[in-house]
Amino acid sequence: MRYIPDAVGRQVARSALLAQKNSPGLLLGAGVVGMVGSTVLACRATLKMDSVLEDAKSTMDKAVVLAEDAAYPEYTESDRQRDTTIIKVQTGVKIVRLYAPAIIVGGVSVALLVRSHNILNKRNVALTAAYGALEKGFNQYRARVVEKYGEDEDRNFRYGTREVVVRDEVTGEEETVLRVGDDADGSIYARFFDDGSPSWNPYPEYNLIFLQAQQNYANDMLRARGHIFLNEVYERLGIPHSKAGAVVGWVMSKDSNRDNYVDFGVFEGRTMMSRDFVNGHEGAILLDFNVDGVIYDKLGN
Repeated sequence: MRYIPDAVGRQVARSALLAQKNSPGLLLGAGVVGMVGSTVLACRATLKMDSVLEDAKSTMDKAVVLAEDAAYPEYTESDRQRDTTIIKVQTGVKIVRLYAPAIIVGGVSVALLVRSHNILNKRNVALTAAYGALEKGFNQYRARVVEKYGEDEDRNFRYGTREVVVRDEVTGEEETVLRVGDDADGSIYARFFDDGSPSWNPYPEYNLIFLQAQQNYANDMLRARGHIFLNEVYERLGIPHSKAGAVVGWVMSKDSNRDNYVDFGVFEGRTMMSRDFVNGHEGAILLDFNVDGVIYDKLGN
């Protein structure tokens, strides 16, 4: 028995795994190409259809002539009907043969497209379940932190905040405030609202009013429709969509563990940055949204 090197075996396994990973795209591409090929084959068959029908009509006309010709008394009307039936069956077989390649290719193409859809659907279900498990574990962890240390400490852990002493330049008074850590960027859904947004205004008061209005609008939509996607909120704020924003958002629920409201994380003055923005001293603000997670599996709960 010939020995196969491990490197070759790993390369073959890797190639098989890559093919499995890309199978939905490969199946989709093959299905689309097959559908185009099926259309071309059907068009070719249609071009040949006139010849088949003309041959059948010509043969039937001959049978009629023979039946009516006195020179052939042995060819009766029943013979003509029998031959007509045979001609129709033979013509049907020819038509089936003409269109069989198109039908077969089309059927295989549809099967490939359905297979591609099924694979993607199963992967989406698995990814949603995996995300739900991670989200549940994270929420349970935060609940234990809140239970032991309180909500303030939970917020500090999440945003990497720390207490700093700042001095008012006018009065000289010192105040202890919370500052977000230099390495903290909020959650993966957080986005900066700054002069890069088309809705930005050089007057801080207008920005504050705008954000408050958009938060109120999002809550009105949540209450009226029962759900809202994060990308819909991004769009209202002039922030580019994200892949996660297409499936993540808020859902109205009877679950007491849900907030049931949209919060941009700005108006409670939790950090020095948010306080400075609300007071008009900061030109940008990090919006960190209190999303419920992937909402498809939460609908109806």
